[in-house]
Amino acid sequence: MAAFSEQPILLVDGYNILGVWSQHQNGHAPAEIFENIQELETARLHLADALASYSAFQGYQAQLVFDAQNRQEKGVCEPFTDSLDLYYTDYGQTADTYIEMYCAKARSRQARLIVATSDRAQQLTVMGYGAEWMSALQLVKEMAATTTKIRSKQNTKKRSPSRLLAHSLDPEAKRKLEQLRWS
Repeated sequence: MAAFSEQPILLVDGYNILGVWSQHQNGHAPAEIFENIQELETARLHLADALASYSAFQGYQAQLVFDAQNRQEKGVCEPFTDSLDLYYTDYGQTADTYIEMYCAKARSRQARLIVATSDRAQQLTVMGYGAEWMSALQLVKEMAATTTKIRSKQNTKKRSPSRLLAHSLDPEAKRKLEQLRWS
């Protein structure tokens, strides 16, 4: 296996993942969830939040790519966090096309490239460029597992008795403090 000189890059086909992620979160088919643009925007932001945590935890530099739906302008890349950028494609360009072009350009770089999508044609194309492939369901499950791990670590830190000063003192210091307290 080749050694990589850069941080791993995760390219995520936004609407492909959003459908699976929303269904996994709510138990409903995507068509039942997004009744209007506002709900879709809210779902995109919730997905971005979850993906940002996942990417930071895994050490990935991620790009969440959305087709240029309802936009008649040039593509734009918006930083979301240090580990995640949101990319909206050019008018008429699909997320698939953008991801394929990114993989083609990145082929010569010494970076690990992972593409998350369940589109079979996309899977074969990006693998042909040397990228790794992850299914939408696999990514969604890994994001959920990562969220659970993060919460567990946070809860453990909150409950940890070793955070108290008294627990970090050596026995002699504890004895002297007890003497002071009772004198």
